[in-house]
Amino acid sequence: MQWSLYLLILMGQCCFFTCRLYEYHFIKENKRWYEAQRYCREKYTDLAKVFDMTDMSRLRNSTQNQGEAWIGLNNNTGGNRTWHWSLPGVEYIQNDSSWNLNGRETWEHPGNCGRKRYKEGDKKLADVSCDEAFYFICHDEMKKDNKTLHLIQNPTLNWTQAQNYCRSYYTDLVSGLDQVDGEEYEAVIKGLTSPFSIWVGLFRDSWRWSDGSDFSFRYWDMELFNDTQSNKTCAMTLLNRSGKWSSDECDKEKPFFCYDDNLILVEENKTWEEAFYYCRENYSDLVSITNSDEQDWIQEKVKEANSPYVWLGLRYTCTLGFWFWVTDEVVKYKNWGPDVTTDGCDMSGAMNVGSPHKWSKQADNKMFNFICSKK
Repeated sequence: MQWSLYLLILMGQCCFFTCRLYEYHFIKENKRWYEAQRYCREKYTDLAKVFDMTDMSRLRNSTQNQGEAWIGLNNNTGGNRTWHWSLPGVEYIQNDSSWNLNGRETWEHPGNCGRKRYKEGDKKLADVSCDEAFYFICHDEMKKDNKTLHLIQNPTLNWTQAQNYCRSYYTDLVSGLDQVDGEEYEAVIKGLTSPFSIWVGLFRDSWRWSDGSDFSFRYWDMELFNDTQSNKTCAMTLLNRSGKWSSDECDKEKPFFCYDDNLILVEENKTWEEAFYYCRENYSDLVSITNSDEQDWIQEKVKEANSPYVWLGLRYTCTLGFWFWVTDEVVKYKNWGPDVTTDGCDMSGAMNVGSPHKWSKQADNKMFNFICSKK
C-alpha cells in the first residue's frame, strides 16, 4: 500500500459510533399516505421502514407525539402473499424440497404461518392457520444456558403469541433453513413423540415497504389490526400503544415518519483504491460495518448492485498484519464467509451480493460496485 494512501485512511472523517446509517424524521403535517410518500421522497429518502425492535425504539424516541402516524408499509399488491422469516435479516429463499403440503388432517386448514410437522416420518414444513396452538422453538442470540435454541412446550400458543413470547424472552422464533434443519434443532426436539407440530418463524403476507425493501419485521397490534379489511391498506404506528401497528384507509390524513439513508450504492465498477478516493471526494467514506444491525441494513442495499461483490471500507495492512476499517474502527464484528482462510497483501473486504451476503477477501485491483457513507 502506498504510504500516502495509508496516512489518508488513518485520517478517516467519520467514526460509525457517532454516525447513523439512517435517520428518522417525524413530520407533524397531516397528509394522506401517498402525499406523505411523495413528501418523504422529495425531502428525504422515503416513508419510514422498520427493520427490528431497535428501529421501533428509535422511531418512538424521535417524537413526543402520542397519536397515529403513517409508516411506509402498504398492502396494494392485489393480495399477492410472499413468505418471510420472522428473524430480521434472514432472507426467505424458496426451497420446494423443504415443504410437504400433503397429508393434512381435517382440522389442519391451509394458512399463512409455517410449522414443522412430525408425522409418520414426515418432518417437513407445512402451512397452517396462524390461530392453531403448537409447541414452538425460540432463537436466542445471547445463548442463555449456552443454548441458541429453546423448545417451549408449555404453554402452547398460536403463531403470533409464540412470536411475541420469543421476542420478549429470547430473540425471535427460529428462522432460516440453517436453523430449522440444523443439528441443534434436532437435538432440541429429541424425545418428543410424534405426531406433533412445532411453530417456526415463517409467515406470509401481502404487505410491502414503500422503497421496495424486503424487510420482514412486523409489529401489528392484534387487538386492533385485521388483515382482511381490504379498504385499510396503509400501515400506521400507534404511538400511544407502544408503537404497535395497525392499518387505515390511505386517504385519511395523519402525521408521518420519513427516513433518510446515509448510505449510497455507487453502481460503477472501480478498484478498491478508486472507490476509496471516490467516496472521500464525493461523500464521506467507504462504508464500515461494526455490528449485525448495520450488516442487515447494508445487505438490503447490496441487492441492487450489478457486480458479484460490493467493496466495503475494510482493508488489510500487510506491514502491520491486521484488518481495519477506513473510518478507524476496530474490526470486532466479523461476517466472513466460510471459505475465507488466508490474509494477503493488497487485499480488501467486499460483501457478496448473493445471500447470505458474507464478506470476502478480494484483490484490490478487482473492479466492483461500492457503498459510500454520506456523513
